[in-house]
Amino acid sequence: MNGVRLSALVVAHNEEGHLPDCLSRLAFADQIVVVLDRCTDRSKEIALAAGAKILEGAWELEGPRRNAGIAACDGGWILEIDADERVPPALAKEVLAAIHMAAPGYFLIKFDNYVGQRLVRFGWGAYNGASAGPRLFSKGAKIWGDQLIHPKIELRGERRRLKTPIEHYVDRNISDMIARFDRYTTARAKDLAASGEIGSLASNIRRIFSRFWKSYVTRRGYREGLYGLLLAMFSASYPLVAFIKARLEEDAGH
Repeated sequence: MNGVRLSALVVAHNEEGHLPDCLSRLAFADQIVVVLDRCTDRSKEIALAAGAKILEGAWELEGPRRNAGIAACDGGWILEIDADERVPPALAKEVLAAIHMAAPGYFLIKFDNYVGQRLVRFGWGAYNGASAGPRLFSKGAKIWGDQLIHPKIELRGERRRLKTPIEHYVDRNISDMIARFDRYTTARAKDLAASGEIGSLASNIRRIFSRFWKSYVTRRGYREGLYGLLLAMFSASYPLVAFIKARLEEDAGH
């Protein structure tokens, strides 16, 4: 295996609306691998037209699905991109330059997060989405965990950063933000129930204030006007709503 060969990895579930633009931005890679998880739309057709290597299956958990995609990559370096993300030309050049002489390890890449066409730079964090992530890594340097929502990641090797951000189209509008909040709190409730440590009402109420402050003040969400306020509200209430869902499900089972 050539150590400077680059594989671009995309994991998708019914992403025909995003995949054409996403994959066209990855043409600079030596290989594109697309993991299709129970797709019933045109995702496979689009991926094949882009010349991608296809891996099809059904995974209940995010971590094993992504680990399967990583294993299917032939390159010594892997660029992991979601279907709702875009790699700008400047980042493509930076990636190719970075891996040419890089020691094994990983690179953190920043995100430019969008709601619709509005770039929202500040206030992200917690379940809402990170401001940066280890998206470029050498084979074996990144392993996903088994948690249902935002699985933990094991990283190995030297840590570095790239300058150019990934364009991330997080939600189409506020309704999408609300729907995602509902999905993620439900998934988090399942994680809590599976762990047997749901927590207490009082502790989750206390977290509201610290999480709001972190999103709105520390992460400067106030600079984004009402979008920043929404991000802070969602971040603050996420643990409490997940706790309530887990507790009510537990009570219903008794």
